[in-house]
Amino acid sequence: MWIHLLSLVLLATLVHASQMDNRSSQIKAYAPGDVIIGILHSAHSTVDNLQDRVRPEEFKCSCFDLYVFARILAAIYTIDSINDSGFLPGVRLGYAMYDACADATKALSCVEHMLSTNGSFPVMDDYSEFRPQVKAILGEQYSLLTIPVAKLLSVYLFPQISATASAVVLSDKLQFPGFFRVIPNDAHQTEALAQIIRHFGWNWVGLVSLDDEYGKGVHQSFLKNAIDLDVCVAYEKVIPHYLHHEEIKQRIKEVAKQIQDSSDVKVVLVILRPQHVDLLFKEMIHSNTSRVWIASDTWARSTILTTVQDINKVGDIFGLDFITANIPGFDHYLQNLTVRPGVRNDLIEKYKQVLNHTYSFPENCSEPSADSLEKSIDLPVVFGETVAIWCIAHALRDLLECNETSCPGDTNFPPYKLVEKLQKVNFTLNGENKFFNDGGDFEDGYDVLMWVPDGESRRFEVIGRYTLQQRQVEISSTNIIWTMTTNNTTPVSQCSSSCKPGSFKKVSKIFCCYECIDCVEGTFTTGKDEDECHLCPNGTWSLKGWSKCEERTEEFLKWSQPYSIALLVGVIIGLLLLITSFCCFIVKRHALIIVASNLLMSCFMMLGLVVSFVSVLLFMDKPTIELCRGQQIMYALGFTFCVSCILVKAFHTFLNYMGSDPVKRDRLQRFDKPVIIMVLVTSVQGIICVFWLIFDTPDVDNTLLFNHSMVHELQCSEGSKITFGVMHSYIALLAFICFLLAFKGRQVPQDFNETGVIIFSMLIHLFAWLCFVPIYITKSESRPITQASAILVSNYGIIFCLLLPKCYQAIWGKHTTEQMRTRLHKFSEFRSRTSVDSGQCSNDEDRQSGSEGSVNFTHPTSIGSETDSGFMNVSMRHLSLASTSLLAEEPLSVLAAEGPTALVRLGTAVRHRLRSRSM
Repeated sequence: MWIHLLSLVLLATLVHASQMDNRSSQIKAYAPGDVIIGILHSAHSTVDNLQDRVRPEEFKCSCFDLYVFARILAAIYTIDSINDSGFLPGVRLGYAMYDACADATKALSCVEHMLSTNGSFPVMDDYSEFRPQVKAILGEQYSLLTIPVAKLLSVYLFPQISATASAVVLSDKLQFPGFFRVIPNDAHQTEALAQIIRHFGWNWVGLVSLDDEYGKGVHQSFLKNAIDLDVCVAYEKVIPHYLHHEEIKQRIKEVAKQIQDSSDVKVVLVILRPQHVDLLFKEMIHSNTSRVWIASDTWARSTILTTVQDINKVGDIFGLDFITANIPGFDHYLQNLTVRPGVRNDLIEKYKQVLNHTYSFPENCSEPSADSLEKSIDLPVVFGETVAIWCIAHALRDLLECNETSCPGDTNFPPYKLVEKLQKVNFTLNGENKFFNDGGDFEDGYDVLMWVPDGESRRFEVIGRYTLQQRQVEISSTNIIWTMTTNNTTPVSQCSSSCKPGSFKKVSKIFCCYECIDCVEGTFTTGKDEDECHLCPNGTWSLKGWSKCEERTEEFLKWSQPYSIALLVGVIIGLLLLITSFCCFIVKRHALIIVASNLLMSCFMMLGLVVSFVSVLLFMDKPTIELCRGQQIMYALGFTFCVSCILVKAFHTFLNYMGSDPVKRDRLQRFDKPVIIMVLVTSVQGIICVFWLIFDTPDVDNTLLFNHSMVHELQCSEGSKITFGVMHSYIALLAFICFLLAFKGRQVPQDFNETGVIIFSMLIHLFAWLCFVPIYITKSESRPITQASAILVSNYGIIFCLLLPKCYQAIWGKHTTEQMRTRLHKFSEFRSRTSVDSGQCSNDEDRQSGSEGSVNFTHPTSIGSETDSGFMNVSMRHLSLASTSLLAEEPLSVLAAEGPTALVRLGTAVRHRLRSRSM
């Protein structure tokens, strides 16, 4: 009985199998079951002579792909495991595997066979009751094939689930309501790829992609994500997706040439299939060109490429693949590949031919290694097929209302009912929760891979992960071994060198290509490749190209600095000279030269110079408002007071010059008021200083003199520049007046005036301050030193011209009676000559003096101390005036006859006359 029943079941199965085989000769693997799952994969990677196809004949495929074959076996193994586990009690899953040969047209032909009923493809207005034997399709590896298939299946609202097709457009539920996938879409992949590139500091990459919908989609998506992460694409190259395209080899060579010529582009993102990458790598190896290659998910785990000859010469390879795991027992299954009774699997037979070298690969196909499948393929990569089959199983369990013992639901259901159940799938596999989002996608993430050299081949090593929740790539860079660089440093691929801290990017037309500009003074950047510099905070400062700001160092004339020491020595020496001169003038106050220079005026001059010297000391030490005011005001008043005394001397000399014109001399004589002149002249400068202090006083100048220095030169500001200029101009005007008066009186014999020394001292002053003006204007940092130096030069000019020579003459000069007689003789000759030249006589005494000629003392004699004392107290100007007057009163013959007695009497008279004038 049981044997008869078993025979009937076996016969029905064989009949059913034969019906499927008759209806679709393209089936490469088949197992009967209550619910048939269609498996659409490209066991062969190409369709032969597709470009020559002129009749709708059967497709012929070549290039057996072990990687896809492993995926197919993973799906079959999972189906068998579900059947053996009793997950669907009373329901057995079957499968029908079709080979799409990596061609969209061939894939559509396979779908027609899957949906056909009794060898025909139904055409209906309403497919609600459309019940093909295949209830769901495990979709293709490539989006290029998946998209047209999904469009066709949308007519029937037929469920399709994929483990690898990642095109973004497939998440559009309006276009593809029945499509699901157990991976994220490419929008996340391209973002992760851009983050990998940016993680290593690369921003200048090449991009090579396919011309199919998948390639175009990833291409455009990457460009968008690259811009967001400041990554630029140096060149974009597109390769035909069809391997037998007549221009495929030429295009590969062009791409290889572009990569080789772009020596500054060290990183290339490759969005190709493994077969295309194989051709490209062989060109790179042939040209001995190495780069950093970034692999998309289509070839990131391609074991065929890891064994390409000289694969280690192409450079470093990184990839991005979906999160994987080991399938329990799958490796053991591969070691014992057998075909169960009632099951057909043509692919296993072909695989055995490959192992036995009885299968011939065409020239354009990549021949796999002779190792067993578990050694040739990275088995975790096929984990997605297992996840997809389990998703279908859970949806069926819900649809068939399964319990622990049975599944009472109808197994011959319309496929669209399974779509609704797939949308609600939520289960745990290997400890991880699995479910679809609103777009029909999983949100697991990606593994970041590196192809590590392993002898003459490469092996995959997971170095990081990208999770969709955090949207961030995490890479462990410590174990990365770079083959492109000799010292194991990260290769550089940038359009422009990275801008170091302290500079910013000046972007050109391409934002990755820029010029690094140093931050100007007062700004900084702390990081690399910043777009702009930041202002220094809280009064800090930075120099050009600095990456931080610091406090400025305050700088001023310190007492210990060389300049300050030089100025101090100059002041001390000047004061010592003034003290020496004062002592000399007091001690030798009766000396003829001291008397002639007017002792009182000379002491006042020394007082003014002392004040002027003290003002130099105020230029040192840290400036304060008191010091700033004091240094200017003390110099202005002190030196003005000194010059006013020189003005009095120059005026007296000028009056001597006017002796030939008594009328004019008498008129000017009314202004010969020394004290009044000094007070008036100094008071004008005092008024200027008062206005200066009231309206715009000198103060501490906190202005930064130089941006290119970390030293803050603390100086005194002059306040009102106009008043400052008026003050100096007033002193210059006084000096110039002194110069003119002295210059006019230069014809008076030198024994009776100071014209020469006044002229020379005033020229020194004017020259010093003429040199000071341009330096003061152009050299802001040197203003204190320049002004102090100019003050010292002016002071020393007066000391060496007007004071020290007189001290020398007073101490070491000899003033005998004979010398005095000679001077009187010279002066009388001068007076007589000027009177005759002018032709004017003011009175009879003048005419008498002019007619009788000059005084001529022809008899040498000795004059006693009385004569000396008579002349020692007489200034030269007063001496000349008084003696001239007395000579006019007494005839020359009388003076000559009386001899020495007359000289004594003349000296006494001159002295008395001078005393009466001074009273």
